[in-house]
Amino acid sequence: MAPRFDISGLDDVIHGRVRLGIVAYLASAEVADFTELKDVLEVTQGNLSIHLRKLEEAGYVSIDKSFVGRKPLTRVRLTDTGRAAFSSYLRAMGQLVEQAGGG
Repeated sequence: MAPRFDISGLDDVIHGRVRLGIVAYLASAEVADFTELKDVLEVTQGNLSIHLRKLEEAGYVSIDKSFVGRKPLTRVRLTDTGRAAFSSYLRAMGQLVEQAGGG
């Protein structure tokens, strides 16, 4: 019988490529504006908006919208819940790598 191969710890909200990129970037940057995230992750404005909304709905990011002069400014930061979820996700990925024989 094969050993248990556990993927249950992988958070589906974080696991998508773009959302993982957002969370990982914010974990080190603390806060980023929308344009910065769009450029760093090389995604479209619409694509980024969809992924940010999903992370916000999960409580993983907070989004602050304001204006600088007449120009809109959207700033995104990881919440404590998001930071904890990302830590759990990284632990689960580490265990998965070990289970696969890579660790």
